[in-house]
Amino acid sequence: MTEEKKEEKKEEKKEEVKEVKIPEKFKKLVDEIGKMSVLDLAELVKVLEKKFGVSAAAPVAAVPTAPAAGPAASAAEEKSVFNIELTVVGDKKIEVIKVVRDIAGKGLKEAKDLVDAAASSPQMVKENVKKEEAEDMKKKFEAAGAKVELK
Repeated sequence: MTEEKKEEKKEEKKEEVKEVKIPEKFKKLVDEIGKMSVLDLAELVKVLEKKFGVSAAAPVAAVPTAPAAGPAASAAEEKSVFNIELTVVGDKKIEVIKVVRDIAGKGLKEAKDLVDAAASSPQMVKENVKKEEAEDMKKKFEAAGAKVELK
């Protein structure tokens, strides 16, 4: 009876997978990419980013804010929300991966990939963090030997 349930679940999963129609001109390329390992794909993305001067990161839309009451109010207004960007990994890579896992809530693989990518270009770890929390996170990264920017 349990084998029947397992087979039913497999069939359901097959049905859930959406069939993507691949144009004939890209079929060979898609097949080759499908055979690559995740590490090879990550390396390919880095190479393509460098070659074409683009980023595979999703664009972040800016949220418009209400204008200040006057010039004095805008000068006194201080930024209260920050984005944390990992710029330099340092010598203690494993410690930095642990901090990324803790702060970003990512799995080991995702955290390692983010830290590896930060070795070549700055990577966003977390967005829209309150000032106090961002300062604490910055201290954690610095204790692990990494450098971050609060933007």
